[in-house]
Amino acid sequence: MKTPGLLLLNYLLTGIVLAGCNTAASSSSGPASGKEHAAEGSHEAGEGGHAEEVVRLSESEMKEFGITLAEATGGVIERVMEFPGEIVLNADRLAHVVPRVGGVVREVRKNVGDRVDAGDVLATLDSRELAEAKARFLAAVEREELARSSSGREKKLRDLQVNSEQDYLDARQAMSLASIARRTAQQQLAALGFSEKEMQSLASGGRTSLTLYTMVAPFSGTIIEKHLTLGENVGTDTAAFSIADLSSVWVDMNVYQKDLPELRQEQSVTIDAGRGIAPVPGKIAWVSPRLDRVTRTAKARVVLQNPSGSLRPGLFVMARVAVGGGRPSVVVVPAGALQSFEGRTVVFVQTGRGLEPQPVEVGRRNDTGVEILSGLARGQVYVRSGSFTVKAQLSKGALGDGHNH
Repeated sequence: MKTPGLLLLNYLLTGIVLAGCNTAASSSSGPASGKEHAAEGSHEAGEGGHAEEVVRLSESEMKEFGITLAEATGGVIERVMEFPGEIVLNADRLAHVVPRVGGVVREVRKNVGDRVDAGDVLATLDSRELAEAKARFLAAVEREELARSSSGREKKLRDLQVNSEQDYLDARQAMSLASIARRTAQQQLAALGFSEKEMQSLASGGRTSLTLYTMVAPFSGTIIEKHLTLGENVGTDTAAFSIADLSSVWVDMNVYQKDLPELRQEQSVTIDAGRGIAPVPGKIAWVSPRLDRVTRTAKARVVLQNPSGSLRPGLFVMARVAVGGGRPSVVVVPAGALQSFEGRTVVFVQTGRGLEPQPVEVGRRNDTGVEILSGLARGQVYVRSGSFTVKAQLSKGALGDGHNH
């Protein structure tokens, strides 16, 4: 049995222990409450900062990230129509080289893909037909010379009254017929591609083969087809080579009947071939007066210069034609100036606090700009380029160190 003194001592010890536990608990809970309060204060400030929706950037930062400002101005949004098309060979710069005489291929000097200049030898033939034409020419030249000599002799004899006048007239007639025969043979050689100089050389007895026929390039270009082989017997009804000058090509656009009134000659066109090829400007050279029976479309043609050769025949392209119908707009901005922010279409405008998103209402648009119906006034300074970077800074604080808010 415990004495009253021992019971009192137990009560005192228990009270001391409990008091110490309460003190420790109070000490540990005090700092935690302070941290929680501080965190709540930072969140509120953050919410207040986001409500401002302002981006502040220095001039050097704007330059670094390609952000440029401009005053809002007016403009005209033209209506642009698009037409599918295809790059084709310029038929005015296309040649089918056909031999003018039949013969057997002796030599082939050029192949598909080769670049040639005007006058370059493509192939040579051995031609019996050519030999016969040259022989007729040489015989005609010889007969003409003999007839001229005979006529001169008969004239002298007539003047000496040795021969009669009729003998002289007969000699002159023979000379005239020989001259006609020579000119006929000369024209036949000219039709086979012989020049006056070549015929003079042949008539003077120059050393040349009677059977050799040379095929040459009519102009500079690229060989796109070849239809003869060594030893082959070719005629005058087959194109041995096709040569194209690819420095100029055509674009044939397909235009529906309802769109034909919108197009006219000399109208500006932009051709987009894609595949990393920069858009090429051109003008409509021709609009077909006929419609295709099946597709009910007409052709409109654009002539393009192609010095680099990147516009290859066979490529499909898109042709964009500004067809007018535009009216002046109070404010026009580049399409890149517009951004979607918090479900709204905005441009970023410069204010006294920085760059702020300004909701706008857009109207017509084309490849060059967008009409602003409301939200941006003429003369107001806005972000012309780099608006996506400003949006990223506003949304995520991605640039600098706390320049937003």
